[in-house]
Amino acid sequence: MVLPEKISSLLRGARGEPDRVGMSGAGVFLYPDLVLKISPEGESARREAEMTKWLRGKLPVPEVIACERAGGRQFLLMARLPGVMLCDSAVITDAKKTAELLARALEMVSAVDFSDCPYTADLDDELAAARGYVERGEVDIENTDPATFGPGGFRDPEHLLMWLEENRPEEDRRFTHGDMCLPNILTKNGQISGFLDLGSAGVGDPWRDITIARRSLHDNTDGCHGHTHPGFDADVLFDILSVRPDREKLRYYLLLDELF
Repeated sequence: MVLPEKISSLLRGARGEPDRVGMSGAGVFLYPDLVLKISPEGESARREAEMTKWLRGKLPVPEVIACERAGGRQFLLMARLPGVMLCDSAVITDAKKTAELLARALEMVSAVDFSDCPYTADLDDELAAARGYVERGEVDIENTDPATFGPGGFRDPEHLLMWLEENRPEEDRRFTHGDMCLPNILTKNGQISGFLDLGSAGVGDPWRDITIARRSLHDNTDGCHGHTHPGFDADVLFDILSVRPDREKLRYYLLLDELF
């Protein structure tokens, strides 16, 4: 792939190591001090660049070194943050500590002053985006929970979308990350050292972040990704956060995420 001239000059011929963690569909290349993310040009890519810049000084996020667009792609060059992902084997082996770090990350995100945030991520936005996926036939049913569609579940994505539109809950308003899973949070020396993948960030209901975080904690400790912790209950996240689990919102936001 031919890189834009500015990006190429900044990399000075160095070759990056592909990062194969995650499901964003973007190409991510790691350098000693830099990260290059190559995404299809579009709203999500532009939003990630803008939100990453906006969050500097508010959360530990990468510094944007350059952002160029060419050939239908966005090339986002960022400073590499210190630390490892919360799903790293050095971290996830201590499930309780991982839950504590995840709770701290959620608190940090929710505390961001969103008064001048350039984007919203509420249900008006999310349902509109979900309808786009449904109408374009882009919902990957094979990558959903087996119970979501079929006997005892929804007939198809259109049926699920109709239910979501008719049963939307009342929303709280906080700053939200939008994809609060373990690979998108970095830790170093027992502290949160970074947040990644901010293309869905904006003002929305914190329960969507909590829902995705709780699911990611569960999946990374029950054997789905190679680490098994018998007896560990991901619901400990609610105890650490000192919140009562809102089971209706948890179910709602899990079902909403099936359409993305």
